Amino acid sequence: MTVLLTGAAGFIGFHAGLALAKEGADVYAVDSLNDYYDPALKQARLEVLTAYPNVRFEHLDIAESACIDHLAALLPETTAILHLAAQAGVRYSLKNPQVYLDSNITGQLNMLELARRYSSLEAFVYASSSSVYGGNTKQPFSESDPVDRPQSVYGMTKRSGELMAYSYGHLYGLPTTGLRFFTVYGPWGRPDMSPYIFTKAIFDRTSFRLFNSGECWRDFTYVDDIVSGAIAALKYRPKAGEGAPPAAIFNLGHDKPIKMTEFVKLLEEIVGLPAIFEPAPMQPGDVVATWADLELSERELGYRPTTALAEGLSNFVDWYRDYHKLSAAPRRSAKA
Repeated sequence: MTVLLTGAAGFIGFHAGLALAKEGADVYAVDSLNDYYDPALKQARLEVLTAYPNVRFEHLDIAESACIDHLAALLPETTAILHLAAQAGVRYSLKNPQVYLDSNITGQLNMLELARRYSSLEAFVYASSSSVYGGNTKQPFSESDPVDRPQSVYGMTKRSGELMAYSYGHLYGLPTTGLRFFTVYGPWGRPDMSPYIFTKAIFDRTSFRLFNSGECWRDFTYVDDIVSGAIAALKYRPKAGEGAPPAAIFNLGHDKPIKMTEFVKLLEEIVGLPAIFEPAPMQPGDVVATWADLELSERELGYRPTTALAEGLSNFVDWYRDYHKLSAAPRRSAKA
């Protein structure tokens, strides 16, 4: 299998690239290496990924139209596209919305246009987000729920990407599969997400903010489980039916949301040090709770997350300590 992988230096893209390389796929990895967070972390991921002889890396920005011609010339035919490149982060989307339109909307358009050129293409799988559910109060979130009221620019761009994929399926018969990720965490994780922020603060003995005074719930999903779902989606073949194009969408979550105050307690147990946090008000664009209904993804993809939060968070803390070359700290084994 030949896979064009975008966002390959990103958190999920890196892990997906590793899994594909280990399976023996030829991986053409693409990333813009932007500076949304420390590019050194992205470079460190790439060093690991490109050590595999069946991985080739290209430094490209998919939001630039010239990138499409370059990729078409570089890779005249491919079996699958796993499109994970995106500008992430709910709060940053309020400060710099233009970069989200460029990466998540123009980038999605460019990749769909590229997909149309491949006669051998069997799968176009792209990253969406649980943020498309906005402020829905019905729990858990199901793929059939209304998603027309996003609460952030980020969520809006991800929903726009889903609609774009639907349109290309309708117009050109292009089969697409969108994956709504729920709060992904694990080794090599993003520094702008709570597991990294909280862990860093605990080790540094500094404080962090706990929004809505910790009265939020998140469906944390371990990155290996997410990758298993993404690879299953590459093998899935969406079908058209009764006026609907071949456009599928699936939740990829853990189906076990945890209150953020409990998340902090678990992290304290794993690190072996107390956290120092300040209650803070709810942030614009944030939602109170996320929770994935996995009935559809289990039935169609065979997706079953297997990594308990305590195990996955322990793996993350071990990686964090190793990556930052921290000396061993007192540590108790987590129970949950």
